[in-house]
Amino acid sequence: MNLTIESNLGLSTSASRAAQSVDIDVMERRELIRRLVLNSICDDFENVDQIILRDVTRDGSKFGLTIERSDIVDALKGLIEDGLAKAYLLLGTMGPDPFAGELPGMPPLDVVEENFQTYFYITKKGMDYHLADDSWWPFEDDAETPK
Repeated sequence: MNLTIESNLGLSTSASRAAQSVDIDVMERRELIRRLVLNSICDDFENVDQIILRDVTRDGSKFGLTIERSDIVDALKGLIEDGLAKAYLLLGTMGPDPFAGELPGMPPLDVVEENFQTYFYITKKGMDYHLADDSWWPFEDDAETPK
């Protein structure tokens, strides 16, 4: 499946008005969402409703994708099943070690969390996978502009 995005890359004068296409070869929608979710949890514990949903929908929209909360929950479930991420219950009463709140598998996330207690974090295996190949990453560095 090829995804094509149209983006104004902020180029000089008349070129800035021209949209540029970016092809993401051999990247299925499901895998793109998984990688965007993994990227969102690669540097800190993150909650679906507080951070992950916002980041992944923002980045996905740059491809013209509409990503639902359920897509993200499904991606997290798969990442946990594959050993690339883990779920954690983080409460203020748990002490200084956030890893002590590790949950066994994927918790139910049928409703939006209001108290932000369920968090996700990349595993070593997930980080190895994440760092092994960044050719899929469609953005120019931190500019978040498609290549």
